[in-house]
Amino acid sequence: MFRHQGGQHKRFHRAIDFKRDKVGIVGKVVAIEYDPNRTCDIALVQYADGEKRYILAPQGLKENDTIASGKGVDVKVGNALPLGDMPAGTFVHNIELTPGKGGQIARGAGTAAIVSSSEGGYVFLRMPSTEVRRVSEAAMATVGQVGNVNWKNEVIGKAGRSRHMGRRPRVRGVAMNPRSHPHGGGEAKSGVGLKYPKTYSGRKAVGKTRKPKKYSNKYIVSRRKPGKHNPGK
Repeated sequence: MFRHQGGQHKRFHRAIDFKRDKVGIVGKVVAIEYDPNRTCDIALVQYADGEKRYILAPQGLKENDTIASGKGVDVKVGNALPLGDMPAGTFVHNIELTPGKGGQIARGAGTAAIVSSSEGGYVFLRMPSTEVRRVSEAAMATVGQVGNVNWKNEVIGKAGRSRHMGRRPRVRGVAMNPRSHPHGGGEAKSGVGLKYPKTYSGRKAVGKTRKPKKYSNKYIVSRRKPGKHNPGK
């Protein structure tokens, strides 16, 4: 149960091809479509064998363009190939972390990673967050930057559209009474008046509120934030 969420307009799921495993089969972009489940647009691709699939639409990809995937294909927008075949400076998205698993990184609108160098069977990628990470040369990625770059600048326009998106009204804690929220009560426009802001249930609502995930960071060369893991920055 989540507060301030609900009443969303019905949305149908579009199955996206994140693996790009149609190796050696040329596909033609039939249409660029809107997808309510993600920030970027999607492209409907019809392959030479008759199969149709959706892919993330990179910036610059248009209808009637042809794309391909696999080792040895041209490094052009929309093509998917192993990172080891891409020259330094190439913008890529839909990047695999584990070869064959499908793209997991840089899939949101306007995002892209940059191929910086390669060494010892790994390619060094500069992520959208400025983090530098090692990824296997065999991992697949799609050339180009994800489209719909200006999605953050879109104006919702009215409260009704926000409700259609599943966002219900939020009431400020300081506007409530003290039984309903820790910030409530007081005379006139009183502030929080506590050691730190809290949620309606009394939990801490500022600073570090989650435990760090226990995952391997041996492939991270340079983190996006300075600190003890980034000596000298």
